[in-house]
Amino acid sequence: MPLMAPNDSLFIIPESREQPMHVGSLQLFDLPEGADRSLIRQTYEEMLTATDVAPLFRMRPYRSLTTLGQWAWTYDDDVDIEHHVRHSALPEPGRVRELLALASRLHGSLLDRQRPLWECHVIEGLEGNRFAVYTKLHHAVMDGVSGLRLLQRSLSPTADESTPAFWSPRPRKPRTESGGSNLLGMPLAAARGVSDLARLTPTVLRLANQALREHAATLPMQAPKSMLNVPITGARRFAAQSWPLEQVRAVGKAAGATVNDVVLAMCSSALRAYLLELGALPDAPLTAMTPVSLRSEDSGEDTGNAVGTILCNLATNVEDPVERLAAIHESMQRGKDLFGGLNQLQATAISAAMMAPLTLSMAPGVLAQLAPPPFNLIISNVPGPKAPLYFNGARLTGVYPLSIPTNYQALNITVTSYVDNLEFGLIGCRRSVPHLQRLLTHLDDSLAELVKLTNA
Repeated sequence: MPLMAPNDSLFIIPESREQPMHVGSLQLFDLPEGADRSLIRQTYEEMLTATDVAPLFRMRPYRSLTTLGQWAWTYDDDVDIEHHVRHSALPEPGRVRELLALASRLHGSLLDRQRPLWECHVIEGLEGNRFAVYTKLHHAVMDGVSGLRLLQRSLSPTADESTPAFWSPRPRKPRTESGGSNLLGMPLAAARGVSDLARLTPTVLRLANQALREHAATLPMQAPKSMLNVPITGARRFAAQSWPLEQVRAVGKAAGATVNDVVLAMCSSALRAYLLELGALPDAPLTAMTPVSLRSEDSGEDTGNAVGTILCNLATNVEDPVERLAAIHESMQRGKDLFGGLNQLQATAISAAMMAPLTLSMAPGVLAQLAPPPFNLIISNVPGPKAPLYFNGARLTGVYPLSIPTNYQALNITVTSYVDNLEFGLIGCRRSVPHLQRLLTHLDDSLAELVKLTNA
C-alpha cells in the first residue's frame, strides 16, 4: 500500500463538492470517410471489453490506522469498466455549444473515491460527422504534462492502426524503486534527500532576500482582490477555442518574446476587456500563477505531480498591448531566473512555499475572506502533440483542456498545442464568472491587435 506523495495529497485534502480536484480533456474526432454513427457505438462497445486495466487506472485513495492517518493508494483488483466508461448523445442539432454545456456538467461532478479516480465519456450526435471523448482523471494521480503524454501514447500516428483503450497496460521502461513508497521505505527516502534538504533552507532565504531586495520577481499576496477571488460553487462553465500557433509565434518573434509570453498577453488583454465591461478591473495589475513542468523529457514517470510555480504580473493596468506584452515578458524572465541552478527537489520546495497561501485560501473561513489573494488566477500552457493523431481511424481535430477552479480562484485558463493550433480551455465557476464565453471574443480581439501592432 504505497503512501501518497505529499504534493499529490494536496489535491485530495481540500477536495469538496464546491471544488472537485480533477483535470479533464475534451477531444474532438472526425469520423473516417464513409463511416456513419454506428462506428461510435461499435467503438464504445469495444472499449467495454478492455477489462485488463493498468495499475495507474486501478489506484484509489485510502487511509486508515495502518497508514497512520496519511493518504495512501490501494489497488482495485476488479475494475467496473461500465462505471468508468460511458456513452452519451447530444440533443439535436448537436452543436459545439451543446457539447461544451455537457462538458461543463460532467466536469462539475466529483469522482467516486470508492473507485479508481477516472472516467471516460464517448459522446455522439455532434454535427459535421464528428464525435467527442471527454476524459477526467484526479490531479492527485497525474499532472497535465503526464496527461498529454498519456493521450499521445493512447492514440496512433496513422489512421490504419487499431488503438487499445488508454487504460490498458503498455510496456514500460524499467524504473528504479525509490524506497520511499511505503512506511518502511520512508527513512531511506529521507536519507537520500538529506543533502538536498540541507541546501534548501539557505536557498529559500537567498531567493527570498533577492526577490524582496531587488523586486526580482512577483511574489504571493501581492495580487489585488478581484471578482475572480471569491467563494465558488460546484457548477462549472466551460469555453474553448483554437488559434493558429504560427500567428502567436510571429507576434513573439516580432516582439522579442516567447510563445508563452504571447499567450499570457492574450489572456491579460482579454481579462482587462472583460473586467472593464463589468466595471470590475482593479487598479493594480492582476497576477497569474503559471505552472512550469519539472519533469524531464525522458522521465518514465506516469503518475504524480512534478510542477513548479512562477507568478506573473499580467500588467492589466497597462493600456498599450505591446507595452503590456513587454511587461509580461520581463516578469516571466525574472520568475525563471529564480529557478536557475536549482534541482527538482529545491525547485519543488520553492514552489510549495509560494503555493502555501493558496492552500489557506482554498479552505473556507474568515482568514480566506480577509487575506489578499496569493494570485488572481492560474494560466497554464502545456505543450501537446506536434503531429496528427487517430483513434481507430478517426482523426483527432482538437484537444481542449479542462482544469480546476478552486475556492477564491474562480477561473482557470489552460492552453495546449496540437499540430498547428493552440487550444484554449477556460473553466470557471458558473455563478462567480458570468458570461465566461465572452472571454473567447476578447482573446480573438487581443491576438488580432497584437498581430497588427507588432506587424507580425
